[in-house]
Amino acid sequence: MHELDVVVSGLVFQDLVLGLPTAPRPGTEVWATESHESPGGIANFAVALARLGLRTGMAAAFGADADGDRVWTYLTAEGIDLTLSRRLAGWQTPLTVALAYDNDRALVTRGTSPLLSADELITTPPAARAVAAHIGSWPNEWLARAKAAGSVVFADVGWDPTEQWDPAVLDQLQHCDVFLPNADEAMHYTRTDSPEQAMRRLAEQVPLVVVSNGAAGATALDASTGEQVVVPAYAVPAADTTGAGDVFAAGFIAATLWELPLAQRVRFAALAAALSVTRLGGADAAPRWADLVAWQALLDTGHPEDHHLQALISAHSWAHSGR
Repeated sequence: MHELDVVVSGLVFQDLVLGLPTAPRPGTEVWATESHESPGGIANFAVALARLGLRTGMAAAFGADADGDRVWTYLTAEGIDLTLSRRLAGWQTPLTVALAYDNDRALVTRGTSPLLSADELITTPPAARAVAAHIGSWPNEWLARAKAAGSVVFADVGWDPTEQWDPAVLDQLQHCDVFLPNADEAMHYTRTDSPEQAMRRLAEQVPLVVVSNGAAGATALDASTGEQVVVPAYAVPAADTTGAGDVFAAGFIAATLWELPLAQRVRFAALAAALSVTRLGGADAAPRWADLVAWQALLDTGHPEDHHLQALISAHSWAHSGR
């Protein structure tokens, strides 16, 4: 019997989000209208999954510093199993400042590569129904071992600060069942001109591709069956989009483990992401079941999957009313 539903691995950050009335310009000062501190990076995945009632573990490196202690305490309080994580002396927990304005955000990060890789943290396949990781220019051989052990493998990818978008990163998809990039990342890595083209190119490398595209919605392609779905985004006032892609991916993972049809999985993921952007922060803005219940009445959008989501939320909310 599996001990956990999902184990996630990647970089963890301490995020400071500043809500700005306008973009800062050189030589000027802008006063933030609000601010919020929250864990970020792979913590967005973990918190969103845990709040949806999934037994979640995380393998990540934390600096033995004030930021690392703060994030560790926060994640423990969310019920996330940190057995596979490590505190590292002499290394700073990465810090990201997110500048939120004009319904989007820009990020500034201070950090260096952690002293331990995911392969060093996860030496044997975790006992989990699914695993999820941010792939990148670092090794992720543990994904192959997890897949061989029977876990469903989900992958996401982040912004490349070098803007080289090395296609070799996509070689790691051979170990994955589902890939969940955003549209910009998908197009950069595949050297294509549209999310649709990028999705089809990626479907040559991984069985299921789901491309999120902010206010333009999301699209998914199951390469094994040819099924393709296109889902519009929920129209919400966006306070901060930090971590929205991670929350989208977490919603899709949860809906996959609940064995929902593809269209409902993408629609549920879109709802989770929409709720997250209405508040500042990444992990801290991930919706709880109470947030989903509060939005039930607003789901009558005419979209064919929304009545299914209303039934899903009603069925799950009583069991997770404290999350």
